[in-house]
This record gives sequence, C-alpha cells and structure tokens, in this order.
Amino acid sequence: MRYRKYNNKKITVDGMVFDSKKEAKRYEELFMLQKVGAISGLRRQVKYVLIPAQREWCDEIYTRGENKGKNKPGRLLERECTYVADFVYYQDGEVVVEDTKGFRTKEYIIKRKLMLYMHHIRIKEI
Repeated sequence: MRYRKYNNKKITVDGMVFDSKKEAKRYEELFMLQKVGAISGLRRQVKYVLIPAQREWCDEIYTRGENKGKNKPGRLLERECTYVADFVYYQDGEVVVEDTKGFRTKEYIIKRKLMLYMHHIRIKEI
C-alpha cells in the first residue's frame, strides 16, 4: 500500500473517489442540500488558474490551421499555478468555493491568498 500524507485514505462513494472520509461526508451533505433546493450547481474538483503558464517570446508565425497568422508559443518556462477546489456551488445567488481541510499546508495558505487576490473569492474551509 502506498503511503499517504496526513494519514487520509481515499474513499469511494456512489462511484466517485474522494481524498478523505471528511470530503466524502461533506459531498453527501451538499448533495442533500442541493436536493432540497438550498444550494444549486454543485460541482467537484473545480480548477482555478492562479498564475498562467510563462512562455518564452517567439516571433514565428503559424502558417496552417485555426491559429494561422498568430505567433507560435515559445518554450515553456514555468507551468501554470492552479488551485483545485473540492466543491463549488451557488447559495443565495453567490458562488461558494469550499475546501475540506484536515491540515493547512504553507502551499495551501499561499493559494488561498492568491484565490482572493486573483479571483476575489474567499475559500470556505470545512
């Protein structure tokens, strides 16, 4: 068995794999809230780009295809930095982004701050 950080174990509920029991339990709660109409548009594992990929500048132009006449992207210097939300839904007309946290890593704290700065979204921690 592969070692997992923070002792969480993946769990499957209704054919969906969750990173922890806590996340699976929260999904079941949100699913029920959606069924009774308290929330809507429930989605899982929603990706937000915090810092786009950084590429080298390239003066070459595409000569074929749908990008014809546009500059070719240069060599990738840095991959994009993303945050993947556990759950996103609408409640009272507002977007709610949730993360089920057992432990706040330094990486998560930085991404939480970038979410607020870049997308003006405060992550609701459960």
